[in-house]
Amino acid sequence: MCILLVEEDPTQLEPLQAALIHVDHVVDAVEDGPTARWLTDEKDYDLLIFDWMLPGEDGLSLWQHYCQEGRSAPILMLTDKDTTADKVMGLDAGAHDYLVKPVDLVELLARTRA
Repeated sequence: MCILLVEEDPTQLEPLQAALIHVDHVVDAVEDGPTARWLTDEKDYDLLIFDWMLPGEDGLSLWQHYCQEGRSAPILMLTDKDTTADKVMGLDAGAHDYLVKPVDLVELLARTRA
């Protein structure tokens, strides 16, 4: 599976990327919104994993742009925002799944399989 992983914190990005690669996924990993937007415009992905709070452009705007472009890969939101209202807002914005950080890698891998 080809995955775009967007996480602003490199101390979280690198282990997440390594775990996904370890189970044979191809992973493009970036730390900011503008780079993620460019990649989603240029490349097809099987799954997008976006942080909500990103430098340059937030994940919510990225998801909305992605969906408006008629793209349909599942979007998994990965964020510190942990209230019920945040989760509802993220899911209503187009995310297919929602995980709160810190993420349990076993759960993340299970959700990528799903």
